[in-house]
Amino acid sequence: MRAVIQRVSEASVTVDENITGNIGNGLLVLVGIEDADNDEDIQWLSSKIVNLRIFNDDEGVMNVSVKDCNGDILLVSQFTLHAATKKGNRPSYIKASKPDIAIPMYEKMITQLETDLGKKIYTGVFGADMKVRLLNDGPVTIVMDSKNKE
Repeated sequence: MRAVIQRVSEASVTVDENITGNIGNGLLVLVGIEDADNDEDIQWLSSKIVNLRIFNDDEGVMNVSVKDCNGDILLVSQFTLHAATKKGNRPSYIKASKPDIAIPMYEKMITQLETDLGKKIYTGVFGADMKVRLLNDGPVTIVMDSKNKE
């Protein structure tokens, strides 16, 4: 499971001119799922996201997690995170899971993040053509892959 985590002052997702998810201070998380992902990947990645100390403390040092600062999370599925770009100029998405595998995993990730954060998280719409807006704070952007956890 691969994630791009961005610290934001605000972020939103719009589908067909309707806002499906909208947050203020918090994290925009783009997540890509592959067939090899399992519940252990979900638990590990969710815990890392919720506990990453990337928000400033009172002294301006990144030492506070999204959970500690009562921030929000906006989770957006993005199969293109598993693009293979070694050959040619047209990316291949063969490693990205098909919806029959990816949707249940995405839904488990939502549930796990809500459990770990202790409140509702906001989402895009799986498989939809989404317009994502964000105001990256910092900028702070971190890429994580559950297959590189050791």
